Amino acid sequence: MGGKNKQRTKGNVRPSSSGRAAEALTREGGVIPGFVGFDTAVTSELSYVPAVHGAEEIDNLVDADFRLVLRKLSKRDVVTRLKAVQDFGSMCQERDAEEVKGVLPYWPRIYCKISVDHDRRIREATQQAFEQLVLKVRRSLAPFLKSLMGHWILSQCDTYTPAASAACQAFQAAFSPSKQPEALSFCKDEMLNVLQDILLKETADTLSDPKSVTEEEREGKYVRMLTSSLLGVKRLLSLLLQSDRTALEERLAHLLNSVKFWKYSKHKTPQVRGAFFEMVCALCEFTPGLVQAEAVRLCPAVLLSIEDTDPVVLPPVWEAVLHVVSAIPDCWTHVNAKKGFLPKLWALLKEGGKGMAKALHPNLMPLLSKLPQQVTDPALDFYTTFFSTFMQGLSSERAATSPSESAVIVTSVIECLRYCVLHNTEEEEEQKQLRTMLISQQLLPLLEKALGNPSLQNGPLFLSVTEMLVSWEKKAGLHCEDEANDRRDVFQGLLADFWEGLGLLFVRYADNEDADPQSLEGVATLLQVMRYPERVKRKHILKKKSVKISFSQPEDNQKTEVEGDVVEKPVQTVSELVNEKTSGSLQTQHFEDVVCQLAQLCLVHVNEKNSERHLVFLSLLLQSFHTPRVFSTLVDLDDKIMDGKQRGEATIRNPAMQFLLERVVVWLAEKERRDTEHLVEMVFSSLYCCSQQETTRILNHITTMDVQWGIILQIIQRACTDPEALMSCRDWLKGSVLGEQLLGLSEELCKVGHSSASSTSSTSNHSWTLISLVLSQHHNNEPLIGEVYMEKILERLHATLSETKSMSDAGNMEPLISFICDVASTFFSSVQDCLLLLSAEELLLTVFQLTAQDQMHTHLSDSLLDKLREVCVAGIQSLVQHSEYEAKEGGFLHSAALWVTNQLLTVSLDIKSLQVLILAVQSLVETIISVCDQDSPLLVQFFTQLTPSQTEWTRIRRALPPQWIKTPLLSSRLRGVCEKPSIDIWKFRMPTRPPAHLSACALLGRVAQTVAFIPCDKNEAECPSHLPNLKNTVSELLYGLQWCKEVEYIPAHHSLLTDSGLLEGLQRRVPMKDLLGTLYSRSVEDGGLWSLTLENYIHTNNLETTHTIVRKLYGTAESFFPVCQSKLSTLQVLCPTMTKEDRETLVALATAGIINWQENDDVYGCLAVLLCCLKANTQLEEEVLQAILATVMEWRSSKEDWFLFSSDLSKATAEQLNLAVEMMRFLTWLVTHRPTVLGSSQWDFLLCSMLAWLETASENVSSLWNPWVQLFVCESAALIVKLNQFFASSSPEVVEKLPSELTGEWKDFFVEGINNLLFPLPINITEAFTEPDDPVFPLAVLQSVGVALTYAPVQQLKHNSLPPRFIADQKTNLPEPLQTLLNSFCPLLLFKARPLQITIYHLLEKVMPQLPECDGEGDNNKSDDDDRDEPCLSPPASLMAILSTCEELCDSILAGVQVGEFAVVQPFSVEYSCILGYLLAWKLLLTFFKSSPSHLRAHYAQYIKRSCSLNKLLLHLFKLMPENPIYPGQGVETKETKTFFTESHSLAVDNSEGVEWELRHLACSVYYSTVQDLPAMVRLWWNGQEKRVSTTVEKFTIKYVSPVLSAQEISSVHSSTQMFDSMTVKARSAAREVIATYSVDDIFIELVIQLPQNYPLGSITVESGRRVGVAVQQWRNWMLQLSTYLTHQNGSIMEGLALWKNNVDKRFEGIEDCMICFSVIHGSNYSLPKKGCRTCKKKFHSACLYKWFTSSNKSTCPLCRETFF
Repeated sequence: MGGKNKQRTKGNVRPSSSGRAAEALTREGGVIPGFVGFDTAVTSELSYVPAVHGAEEIDNLVDADFRLVLRKLSKRDVVTRLKAVQDFGSMCQERDAEEVKGVLPYWPRIYCKISVDHDRRIREATQQAFEQLVLKVRRSLAPFLKSLMGHWILSQCDTYTPAASAACQAFQAAFSPSKQPEALSFCKDEMLNVLQDILLKETADTLSDPKSVTEEEREGKYVRMLTSSLLGVKRLLSLLLQSDRTALEERLAHLLNSVKFWKYSKHKTPQVRGAFFEMVCALCEFTPGLVQAEAVRLCPAVLLSIEDTDPVVLPPVWEAVLHVVSAIPDCWTHVNAKKGFLPKLWALLKEGGKGMAKALHPNLMPLLSKLPQQVTDPALDFYTTFFSTFMQGLSSERAATSPSESAVIVTSVIECLRYCVLHNTEEEEEQKQLRTMLISQQLLPLLEKALGNPSLQNGPLFLSVTEMLVSWEKKAGLHCEDEANDRRDVFQGLLADFWEGLGLLFVRYADNEDADPQSLEGVATLLQVMRYPERVKRKHILKKKSVKISFSQPEDNQKTEVEGDVVEKPVQTVSELVNEKTSGSLQTQHFEDVVCQLAQLCLVHVNEKNSERHLVFLSLLLQSFHTPRVFSTLVDLDDKIMDGKQRGEATIRNPAMQFLLERVVVWLAEKERRDTEHLVEMVFSSLYCCSQQETTRILNHITTMDVQWGIILQIIQRACTDPEALMSCRDWLKGSVLGEQLLGLSEELCKVGHSSASSTSSTSNHSWTLISLVLSQHHNNEPLIGEVYMEKILERLHATLSETKSMSDAGNMEPLISFICDVASTFFSSVQDCLLLLSAEELLLTVFQLTAQDQMHTHLSDSLLDKLREVCVAGIQSLVQHSEYEAKEGGFLHSAALWVTNQLLTVSLDIKSLQVLILAVQSLVETIISVCDQDSPLLVQFFTQLTPSQTEWTRIRRALPPQWIKTPLLSSRLRGVCEKPSIDIWKFRMPTRPPAHLSACALLGRVAQTVAFIPCDKNEAECPSHLPNLKNTVSELLYGLQWCKEVEYIPAHHSLLTDSGLLEGLQRRVPMKDLLGTLYSRSVEDGGLWSLTLENYIHTNNLETTHTIVRKLYGTAESFFPVCQSKLSTLQVLCPTMTKEDRETLVALATAGIINWQENDDVYGCLAVLLCCLKANTQLEEEVLQAILATVMEWRSSKEDWFLFSSDLSKATAEQLNLAVEMMRFLTWLVTHRPTVLGSSQWDFLLCSMLAWLETASENVSSLWNPWVQLFVCESAALIVKLNQFFASSSPEVVEKLPSELTGEWKDFFVEGINNLLFPLPINITEAFTEPDDPVFPLAVLQSVGVALTYAPVQQLKHNSLPPRFIADQKTNLPEPLQTLLNSFCPLLLFKARPLQITIYHLLEKVMPQLPECDGEGDNNKSDDDDRDEPCLSPPASLMAILSTCEELCDSILAGVQVGEFAVVQPFSVEYSCILGYLLAWKLLLTFFKSSPSHLRAHYAQYIKRSCSLNKLLLHLFKLMPENPIYPGQGVETKETKTFFTESHSLAVDNSEGVEWELRHLACSVYYSTVQDLPAMVRLWWNGQEKRVSTTVEKFTIKYVSPVLSAQEISSVHSSTQMFDSMTVKARSAAREVIATYSVDDIFIELVIQLPQNYPLGSITVESGRRVGVAVQQWRNWMLQLSTYLTHQNGSIMEGLALWKNNVDKRFEGIEDCMICFSVIHGSNYSLPKKGCRTCKKKFHSACLYKWFTSSNKSTCPLCRETFF
């Protein structure tokens, strides 16, 4: 029960103890509660589970699940409690009400504990569970309310907001708003008891158990409970009715009398202090009498705490301050304001509220209003100090960095200032001084400070001051709605003083040569706000966010310092200005006087000092004050300066126009002036006071003044921002003056762009922006300028763009083209019906042509091309949107289609150029579809114009290179001829540029796919294609695809026609019957590639079994006769899908044609048709076959030239070669399907013909460039293969029916004749065609001949008749024929032709086991007394030479790859051939090694070790083997998954499937053979590798190789047929163990050989079994010997055991051990001890002695130390 060794709960460091548990329960509850099953007294408190007498009754009420959950709630682990609470809530929601009600008696105690848990998640979950309980039990909760409500109110004030929110939600769920006061009233005493107990009695240690809770957690809970209790009192008072509050006053008085309560105002935790002051606020609000009684303690506690600036405390403190000064009139009698309160207030204000201005400053004006005279006397000093500290606070660091803080302080300052002024309007001297002080010492300095501070300017200061001035004006009687006020004079005086001071302030700033521009801008901003306060108010309302007060910079005061940038400014019309003037702006005359004074000052500084900053300031003033009086003032000043010179009447009448012409225009004309935006703004300020005629006259004057184009641009942009200004400028914009100037500008720009790159200057930028603006900006759907000028400008732009197409280098033109793009884009996208202009259509065509050409030709940058594409899209959209547009001749679409077709058919485009062209046309079509729909006639017209005519299709089809015929011809898929075959045709390599046919197919296919795209929500049937002749286009596309498949594979060409599902998408839009009919008709007409296209289509659409569809194509079988080449091609394709009857008809017709042949008949056609039908499994009677064969034999007599025996095939035509090939195919079919039909003479004819054809083939190697000659040789080889297969695997029944002498003749004569002709062929072919990548290289011939060679018997290879080939200084023990074979064939392992490499491998693999015999003979002839120390024989020298060459090549190929990384090798590349040859050579070497006897194997191993070849091989293999050698085509990797190690690798000559993983599989196969045949050498290599390499090797071997190899070793022991005298061997596969038992007479030895997990890398362990009659030392020696043999010998376990047994046998025979190695038989060369010492007579192994002498540097006997001689 103690459970001392059990896993304990986290934090529980002591074992459980029932005694301590009882103590804890007594301490917590006072009494030990009863438990179920114990007879205890009823306790006063409820326990966690039913534990009272009569438990049986209560047990029935409480559900077992609830009991379990309630128990978990008392657990110590937090997660357990949290889960229990969540489960409790879920159960309350899911269970019946009656079950839940059974829990109620036990819930209050649990709730009171877990609702104040340390973990906030548990508190939140508790309230959520309580809500579910309340919703379920409803009224049944009433009896338990009093015990719950105290902690419930606490939880509603929880410091963790989600928990408090959940508690409030539970409370609202329990009681409706009307019932809540009633429920609280019912429980008010109990609630107050709980709250008071926490506030007055509880401590951190009483609320939590100090023994189980950390001090930090205890303190945290105590603080949280205090905070919640104080807030709970506030919440209780706010929710109770007034009568209940009165009833509680006595109880609350007891709380307030406590000293501990008042200490909470100074508590160290801000939360507690904040809650305290919140409770004080509630007391002041709800129990004023109680507060009055406690004023002595309350007032100091609140009023002297204002320095508490904690964010949690300050808001409730100030709320309490306002409550106290309002609720307790005599509060200042309890606090010394001068010494206690005010100093703290001044300190707070000086620091700007210490970052709490938002909470503090809004309370200052209410506080000010409540301060009695005794506090504020003397008033002047008080207010001076008050506002001075305010200003200091505005300069504080926090206020300076926070606009929102600054805005609150400013607002509060102005509020307090207004309040002070309004309450000090008497004529008394003191109040006058106060008012003067407020304006001169506070308000004006504040404004002065703001003039240099953008933050204050953007704040609410200016607006607040304006509103204050407006209110003063109203009180002074300056507004129509004058207020009844007897203090009018006072406010008039105030205004006069303010404006006098402000005027002096403004003049001080403005009348300064070095005036600060920012300050001047501030002055203008202030005056603007004063003039238009409503505008700032609107902006403030739009930008206002929640509590944050922020005023942005007024719109009219944007900075104009950025050169060349045009800043948009909102413009107010005159009517708007008038309305704003009357709504709430200042009416005093002083205002306009100040403005006029400032305007004059500015003009003086501009005139005298040419001050730019004053000019900007004047512009800002005139924006807001463009009134006749201001302009008159300015003109009057000019009059004085100019001494009243004569002026025209018109100018004198209008001061604004006079100011414009005499001043502003002059300033605009200054050449050195850069920033003109303020002058343009001044122009429009003046134009507000001018008529339309005056406006036109002035603007024309400015246009002809030769001002900068940027100024004209700014004027037009400014005019466009305001409809009224645009209307007044309309005559100027449409007029000829501006139009001619703009036309001249566009001419000039294009010339500058051609001549140099200077068009990038800022001036030119402005010019292009101006051209773009006048072309694209429309008003009321009318162009901004005259249409005539617009058309001329467009023509000029088009001409410039057209010139760039013919330029070789567009580098200098790029900026110009970029500008034109910008202009055109804006024009196309913004002007409706713009492309009705002919010049616009021509411009669009040029843009399209530039986007459709490769950058190599246009020399345009990527960014510029993107721009051009955007322009093109915008233009096409604008073009197509016009409803009347048609693709008529000369229009954009027609011209574009003609240009594209010309590019396709006449220009030889490369892949990149073609792709660019396709993308451009596709984009054009997509743009049309986006505006119209897919049925648009425009698309049909455009597609028709793009499509070549039938004549053009035929021309470009015939232009396709004819090399496509080679592949289908040699694979027997097509019977064809070539008109004039020459070597030049077949040597021609495929062009990298796609032919015109492919280009046209790719483009038309992509266009058709884009047009025919089917939306996701529509069926194909609902969307028939509207494009004409789509089936012809798809047919041509299929033809082009077939051509790509048949020629040398060029991925780029193929992908042009297949990307993005092009073919599949288009085929679905053309009915199958239509497309099939088109392909058939073209196949019958032209044959060739059309037939292959038809075949591919039938196969792709699975039409092979649907005879009816195919039958409809040709009607009857007779339609194919008379046979022509195209019909024959079509017939070959359709034959497999024909009906049996039709094929039989064809056979009958063909047979008749053959048997009844005449001199001029097409015998070839009939024979080809017959073979097509036979291939399709058509039955043929024996008599008919005999007749056909007799006819063929008759041709042998009468038409021998048809057989081409001993002919020069270079002179034979394709038709002649085809006939010979068909005869070979017929004979091959006979051998395969009907050999028993043949009689003796017929077999003679067949075999002799075969040999004659082979001889002809071997004599015409030089003609193998011709595909038809290649076909001749291939079919000849195929006949040989079938004959070999027939004679090797014929059943006895078939053999009986053959002529008796046939098999003998075949083996004795024909096999030798065939192989004598076949053996030289690979050598002759590679000598005649040295370059394997040459298109004419006869790879197919090598493959066919290779398959035939694999049937060559070993005897033929050993006694071959190849021309002798020997190498000087080559050491060899081999007979001459074998050495010649190796010397001739080994070099071909490296030839870059996979079929040849595999063939040579298969031939040499057959002779490898025969070679060690020769070395063995040589070795046996050597004298036993040969003193060579460590002889080592070399494997075949020819093979080792090739291996050495391959090794160097592989080193260079794999140099950059780390061990463990996978080197990806491209199939059929040069690297692939080198590595393939290397691996094949190693496979041959390992075959040679494996077939060697033990004594020779040691010599070969020594040679390999010395050459280090194996080390390099293993490193190479771990770069070639994949990380995961899973056999392809399997699913998820499992234990049964096939790998490259479990599956044998069959190297087929004629099978190139899986060639992509062939090298990987071969590398794995070589590695497996290596570790199997050379385990000791691999182990030695592995032990010598660095850590990274050895780890990689080991992991790979353990995972993939060791299991397979171990299993094979064990199974080889099981299946071994090797028998030992006196030794038995058994294997245990599960334990990877081999047990050897040796017994001779009374001696019994048992050895256990254990294979390691990483076998063969790890050493094999030899363990001792039972032994009888053997000495311990001898036993150890033998175990060591066996272990050494198994570790260091290269062979299997059985071979190692045989060696060991031999050694033990020799020991028992009396032969003594060599005293150096302590073994009878040498471990590596298997020799016996022969070299004896003449002194001690002991014998030693020669190799051991050699090592002894060389290592000791002595020549003494190891045993007796005498000189050894």
